[in-house]
Amino acid sequence: MNQLIAFVRQVWLACLSGVLLAGCVTEYQPDSISLPPALIVEGQITDQPGPYTVRLSRTADYSIRSVNLLVEKATVTLADNAGNRETLTETSAGVYQTRANGVRGVAGRQYKLTIQTRAGLQFESQPELLTAAPPILNVYTEYRNEAIAGTTNRRQGWDVYIDTKDPATPGNFYRWEWTHYEPISVCQRTVRTDGSYTGLGCCSQCWDIERCYNCVNTSSDANINGQAISKQLIMRAPYTSSAPYYLEVQQQAISQGAYAFWKSVRQLVGNTGGLFDPAPALVQGNIRCVSDPSVLAFGYFGATGVSERGFYVDRSAGQGTPDLAPPVFVPPLSPCVVCENSIYRTPNKPRWWVY
Repeated sequence: MNQLIAFVRQVWLACLSGVLLAGCVTEYQPDSISLPPALIVEGQITDQPGPYTVRLSRTADYSIRSVNLLVEKATVTLADNAGNRETLTETSAGVYQTRANGVRGVAGRQYKLTIQTRAGLQFESQPELLTAAPPILNVYTEYRNEAIAGTTNRRQGWDVYIDTKDPATPGNFYRWEWTHYEPISVCQRTVRTDGSYTGLGCCSQCWDIERCYNCVNTSSDANINGQAISKQLIMRAPYTSSAPYYLEVQQQAISQGAYAFWKSVRQLVGNTGGLFDPAPALVQGNIRCVSDPSVLAFGYFGATGVSERGFYVDRSAGQGTPDLAPPVFVPPLSPCVVCENSIYRTPNKPRWWVY
């Protein structure tokens, strides 16, 4: 779920700090705040091919500036209500994965995650029913060129929308995410004293990956059951080049519990820290410590149906000079840098890439 737990925790701690300081007349340094240890779970199973990943960490004392402490050597098991069961492999510290040909998400089945830590604590997620997502019927854009208040500058970009159709059955919940892949030729860059950049080229094809980690875009069919969902805003593509902007749009069918979880997250994010904002509250997830109910756990393990579309935003009609990144000087005959494979960069060609 794209680092959701780190994001939620950072927002909650920031809000907590804001509330502690809101009533002060004179500046002071408050004492450090100790948070009780808590497990943080991040992961989901989908009806797309695996492997599926679960990340485990635990909260640190607030004085450690919200650093995640990775939970290693846990036993993590994923099971469905059809008798299928798999113990995940720890591929790196705190990161657990299914096999590529292991358990597969199937619409109509329920899934539960079980975690046993080295300390002997046992956690379980509440069973999640996986529901198939309706297909994305259309992806399109709308060009915008707007004045920036108080300046003579303008902001232009392309709002990306989708159309879909809600099923006739009530009780459907949605979340939308997007991923942008930007081809790059420089894999390492350094700032010079004069503010210019020098760098080293990539040894192979390489793409930077951009997502919006603090975007919570959800909806339900409470008022539109069985109707068309038209012009659902996904994101805005910036005018940083006249080249096409490659985008992968994901429509997720989520459970009512996941919808409530993300709705709470969105409310936390929307708080401005003003005196009349609601006090920050813990975002309720679906993970519980069954061996000791007094032990806290955060996060959400979801079972998610997914519908995806690749799309190129045509930016050839942009006006004026694009907001270009500063050029990077690559010395001739310099060594190349291997394109890392991570959540931020990949050497693997995107699924619908055609250029």
